[in-house]
Amino acid sequence: MLLEINNLYFSHTKEKPLFQNLNLKFEAGKIIALAGESGCGKSTLLSLIYGLLDWESGEIIFDGEKLMGPKGNLVPGEAEMKFVAQNFDLMPYATVSENVGKFISNINLAQKKETVTELLEVVGLSEYANVLPKYLSGGQQQRVAIARALSVMPKLLILDEPFSNLDFPRKIELRERLFSYVKQNKISLIISTHELQDIIPWLDQIIVLQNGRLIQNDNPEDTFKNPYNAYVAKLFGEVNIFNETEVADFDLKKFSYYPKEISISENGIEAEVLESRFAGNFYWNKIKAKNKEIVLYTDKSLNSSIKISFI
Repeated sequence: MLLEINNLYFSHTKEKPLFQNLNLKFEAGKIIALAGESGCGKSTLLSLIYGLLDWESGEIIFDGEKLMGPKGNLVPGEAEMKFVAQNFDLMPYATVSENVGKFISNINLAQKKETVTELLEVVGLSEYANVLPKYLSGGQQQRVAIARALSVMPKLLILDEPFSNLDFPRKIELRERLFSYVKQNKISLIISTHELQDIIPWLDQIIVLQNGRLIQNDNPEDTFKNPYNAYVAKLFGEVNIFNETEVADFDLKKFSYYPKEISISENGIEAEVLESRFAGNFYWNKIKAKNKEIVLYTDKSLNSSIKISFI
């Protein structure tokens, strides 16, 4: 086991603890998402793991060694980890290449240059090698910080919302290159996010936090298909939530249905079409059935009335 968190207790203020007896395990070589809404404790937990914050009680064990946190390190942080937080801490008067190569030894300069070139390709910044950080966007600076973190081949890479500053095309490009690179080099990755749908194809495990509590800890497919509650279901995007009465009225097997889990059926439930809008790869539809407004996706625009069934 690469990382263990046992009975962790931490509070920003004594009146309201954030984590109480938190227990987690992270296997080596996995890509793990730490998910939840803003303020749920994701960034704080990452800072605790990396050794930027002290905890009141419990233990964090990394690669068989108990971590001491800031109390045990003159320089904050852990040697075998790299953490890319929301502030990127780039050297302002050094080029992108120099920033990426900051932690790489100068003993073999040819090898260093080759590594930097490869990492710039991974993060899609090859053409910016000789540019200063101040001329880059926030998303580009973030990618420089990720490349620099990868340069030392850490056992564990920790990324806090790494795609938050990227536009959609860049996000698609970076996530595939990044996840492929860490898998190929057997680097363990913990990534915090509140948008699971963007990265779910690459994940091995999803850990969901809500107000500092562990809500769900499972593989991606089980988490998606069997969310513990509405909070978890909503992390995957648009979803229809049904209360207990509605579950009974519709004779449903579960409390949440994603729009693609509802289909048009000749023998289904009568529904009135309220809206039908083109949304690119599908039509976004709002319908009303048994006084419940429901969203479903279809390949074609819908008319005034349909029948639906739940998959």
